[in-house]
Amino acid sequence: MKADLSQRVALVTGSAKGIGRAIALCLAENGADVVINDLDESQGKKTSEEIKALGTRSMFVQADVGNSEQVAKMASQVIERFGRIDILVNNAGVGTYGVPFQDYKESDWRKTMSIDLDGTFFCSRAFVNQMIKQRKGKIINISSVIGLVPVRLHTAYAAAKAAVINLTRIMALELAAYGINVNAIAPGSTLTEATRFIYEDPKTAERVLSHVPMKRPAKPEEIAGAALFLASDDADYITGHTLVVDGGWTSAYIREMDLV
Repeated sequence: MKADLSQRVALVTGSAKGIGRAIALCLAENGADVVINDLDESQGKKTSEEIKALGTRSMFVQADVGNSEQVAKMASQVIERFGRIDILVNNAGVGTYGVPFQDYKESDWRKTMSIDLDGTFFCSRAFVNQMIKQRKGKIINISSVIGLVPVRLHTAYAAAKAAVINLTRIMALELAAYGINVNAIAPGSTLTEATRFIYEDPKTAERVLSHVPMKRPAKPEEIAGAALFLASDDADYITGHTLVVDGGWTSAYIREMDLV
């Protein structure tokens, strides 16, 4: 789809590469100025330059979304530079997989919760007052199908992504009066730099894709298309919703499975 996002400012967390990068580029291709946030300075600046080459404004801000002080500073930088924020995509996320519940480390739990859940809360809180002033804004939280259905050996990631979905709902309830839409996207298996190893191993790929009716992982651009829709005026009457983009994975889910 195409949308007119000209004169709008977007920030996408964790957007140096992967799904975040795809979303950032998609928003820019449709006219938005896009702020890139990531801890990876080199790749983040590269993505920001790609956006400038598309003809829209961009800047890179290195900040840990799990650190409220760094997030507050990032928000100040963005508002000072662009004067507004119209679209916030809380994409940054990490996860430790393959560890039984009883062996799961507290450090891994806290790291995952810090970025996946706290980061979503901190960034939304930091920018929402500006959206309230504008009486309009779009917040899009990236969750996961694992936040909707149970998957073994994903303790913190599954808990954090489920919490993101309910956080999305409560934000939608409270912020609708200010013209702010808050929605989530729950991607299924997606082929990125971080997940490529899954699909390079034939046995692992077959096991993962056996639960996907479409028999392939999503492309990052397909998740970006969902984000573009939710960021557009066409989605002005949608809030508190979780848009599942999973090739039918959750529709076909009938038993436990393992993911690497």
